[in-house]
Amino acid sequence: MGRYVRQGLVTALLVSAGLVWAAAALTAQGSRIQRGAEIAPVPLNMKGLNPALVREGSYIVNAQGGCNDCHTVPSYAEGGNPFLGQPEVINAACYLAGGAVFGPFVSRNLTPRGDMHLPAGRTLDQFKQIMHEGTDLRTMPDGTPILQVMPWPVYGKMSDRELAAIYEFLRAIPSIQPRPEFCTAPEPPA
Repeated sequence: MGRYVRQGLVTALLVSAGLVWAAAALTAQGSRIQRGAEIAPVPLNMKGLNPALVREGSYIVNAQGGCNDCHTVPSYAEGGNPFLGQPEVINAACYLAGGAVFGPFVSRNLTPRGDMHLPAGRTLDQFKQIMHEGTDLRTMPDGTPILQVMPWPVYGKMSDRELAAIYEFLRAIPSIQPRPEFCTAPEPPA
């Protein structure tokens, strides 16, 4: 077998392996995007947004991040609490509007604000700073500049692309401003 034939075969093999790897990566990414579309618990306003990024953000928020657990109060609609053996139904009326009490801290309303639909009224750069560094951009009564309950050290390990996907998803969800009174935690059983 000639030298050029061997080089051609090796090149073809490497190119084929690269194409298989790229196709597998795109398929995996596509499934996250598709699944994100399927599990979004609220209608999404895609106007002016990147639909694939919104859906990927939905996947991260709803399948991986558990954001609903602290930022939606109560987390589940009446009759939709999986911890009580019921089929899961997210509380769409209060979805990500915050209000969970953790001692002196209350989870923030993440829903979009203003004409630009900024999640929690924050720019993408501010959102990344909050998530990467735990910076509390509000002036807290105790002067603490770091978020105390939010698990930002975990989410801070996400890539900028993943955080951008979360941000884009949060821009697409319905705005709940101000948070309604019925978006409060039920009293614990006696």
